[in-house]
Amino acid sequence: MNTEMIEKRDVASLCAGAEKGLCKDWEYCGGCSYQGVPYAEQLANKFGEVKGLLEQKQVSCGKILPIEPAPSVYGYRNKMEYTFGDMEKGGPMTLGMHRRKHFMSIVTVDECQLVHPDFNLLLRATLGFAAEHGYTKYHKKTHRGLMRNLVLRRGVHTGQLLVNIVTSSEGEGTPDGFDEKAYVEMILGLPLEHEVAGILRTINDRLADAVYCDELRVLHGRDYYDEEICGLKFQVSAFSFFQTNVEAVENLYTYAVGLLDDVRGRKVFDLFCGTGTISQVLARSASEVIGVELVEEAVEMARQTAAVNGLDNCRFIAGDVFEVLSSIPDRPDVIVVDPPRAGISVDALDRIISYGVPQIVYVSCNPKSLAQNLYQLQLNGYRVESLKPFDNFPWTKHVECVVLMSKANT
Repeated sequence: MNTEMIEKRDVASLCAGAEKGLCKDWEYCGGCSYQGVPYAEQLANKFGEVKGLLEQKQVSCGKILPIEPAPSVYGYRNKMEYTFGDMEKGGPMTLGMHRRKHFMSIVTVDECQLVHPDFNLLLRATLGFAAEHGYTKYHKKTHRGLMRNLVLRRGVHTGQLLVNIVTSSEGEGTPDGFDEKAYVEMILGLPLEHEVAGILRTINDRLADAVYCDELRVLHGRDYYDEEICGLKFQVSAFSFFQTNVEAVENLYTYAVGLLDDVRGRKVFDLFCGTGTISQVLARSASEVIGVELVEEAVEMARQTAAVNGLDNCRFIAGDVFEVLSSIPDRPDVIVVDPPRAGISVDALDRIISYGVPQIVYVSCNPKSLAQNLYQLQLNGYRVESLKPFDNFPWTKHVECVVLMSKANT
């Protein structure tokens, strides 16, 4: 495999000043697997993982470009889902993340380095509010208790916050129930840097240990916040899927779209399109973009966003990629894929290959499934022209990649 490195840079200088020191909860919290590892070493490890997986699958690459560091290594997460619980059985109520290797224990992560300080303040204030009112945590085994989760979201470019407190309906209509008015007053009285766009209460009486919505109440403001990515406007609701690191994904999407030859007058398929960000960026030049996504809520958000952004040459279809491609008569000139961690199924990839388009851009969030898919594409006449890893999630093991492939006979 040709592993030519180009655009060599001094990664150490890029990472200078990146380390704040160990998080106080690093021994217990399962959120950051790279705590204590210098950032330059994290980048080297992630690059090595990608390179090693490609070699195992005997994938030939024209160029493997240096890994792109994150624009910000701290405070980059725009969404957190915290759980109420306790560290030790029968101990004081906690609010935060599951303890590493102890799923039933919850660590209060009120000094997390991956989030904006407003998130830590909201966590502490909400936990204090629950304790002050004598509320009990929801017990996963007995299925009794009031407090379940706190979900926080923020608009990085708009400075807006969405606060969603998740409870059971226990004590509803009695003095023991959740005091919605007092909670709103408490949140609005906090010295936050961001504007509170909405305060929500989600009622969840399901047995599963996950955030479900049996009822959504808007206690203050609205049920969404505004965000912008690559100059496009989005309205992100309480349960919408949305990119977790906005600044990093803007860099990644800009790079991915820039790999394509001129798409003016061409039809583009954006497969596994999510909320349609890449689709809409391409729609500024392409004659038509067809986005396909399994999650119906994401497709609806993509349609609404395209309308808000005045793009009438985008068509979004909800459904399995293989089934959709097997049912529509359209044929693309260019294909962009951005699959989930499992990658692209063999059948769907065969269908994609059958179009024989001269260029495919593959955006990956899992180098293992990426290597498998690239091997299948390679066997079917495609060549990897370039591959570039992106570190969108510092202090974790996750690494993204953007790959440009060309049809070998074009």
